[in-house]
Amino acid sequence: MKDLKILFRASAILWIIWGIVHILAGVITVNHILSGDISGSISGIADAVDPSTVQMDYPEAAGAIIGQHGFNLLWIGIVTFISAFFIWKKNKNAVFLAAITGGLADLGYFLFLDLGGFVNFIPGTLMTIVSSAAIILSFYAYFTEKKTSAK
Repeated sequence: MKDLKILFRASAILWIIWGIVHILAGVITVNHILSGDISGSISGIADAVDPSTVQMDYPEAAGAIIGQHGFNLLWIGIVTFISAFFIWKKNKNAVFLAAITGGLADLGYFLFLDLGGFVNFIPGTLMTIVSSAAIILSFYAYFTEKKTSAK
């Protein structure tokens, strides 16, 4: 049981890191949009792409879409960050909330940005690995503890 506590705590630490990175990414993305720099927000997200290839005049609707993306990064980061403190205490609802919220956000990132080759390994791909590790650790701990307590 003591080993499982370490797994929950390791998962919580990974979610704290992941949450902070996504909160910051959300703030930076929204800040670019509010300052009218749609190209800057796009090159910030697709950081493996030559920034000069995305420098153009975008319609306001494109800025609104990227702004929504930034807002989503912000709230997803906040939810996983807060969930981490409950995962530390082995709260099953927090385990699943973080996994669904952060995990599905990173799944979309992986499918469209990572596999498309539009992002660098750090921070993007690394954060996908961090969220995957957090999910695996917390799920393993949760289901092992549940099986042990059922006996």
